[in-house]
Amino acid sequence: MIGQLISPIASLAGSWLEAKTAGKAAEAQLKLTEAEARSKILLSEKTSVADWERIMAQGTQNSWKDEYLVGLFSIPLILVFTGEKGREIVAEGFVALESMPEWYQYTLGVIVASSFAVRSATKFFRR
Repeated sequence: MIGQLISPIASLAGSWLEAKTAGKAAEAQLKLTEAEARSKILLSEKTSVADWERIMAQGTQNSWKDEYLVGLFSIPLILVFTGEKGREIVAEGFVALESMPEWYQYTLGVIVASSFAVRSATKFFRR
C-alpha cells in the first residue's frame, strides 16, 4: 500500500527534477549562444576596422595629397625662422584661421587626419 503511494510521488518528483534540470541546461545554452554571438560581432567589428585602415593605406600609396599637406604645414614652420616679418605673417594667418567658421576648421582637421590615416586624431578634433 505504501509502495503504491510512494511510486507516483517519486515519479512526479523525478519528472519535476528532470524539467528543472532541462530548464537550467536551456538557460546555460542560451547564455553560451549569446556570448558566442557577441564574440563574433566584436571580431567582425575589429576585422572591419583593420580592413578599412588597410584599404585607406593602400589608397594613399599613389597619392600626392600627403606631400602637399606636409609642404603646406611646413610653410609656417619655415616662415617663423625668417625674421620678424615671417612671424607676423604666420601670426596673422593663424588669427585669420581662428576667425573661420568652426565647420571649416573641423573640415581641415578631418582632411589632415584622413590623409595621414590617423583615426585617433579625429577624436582630438571633436573636442
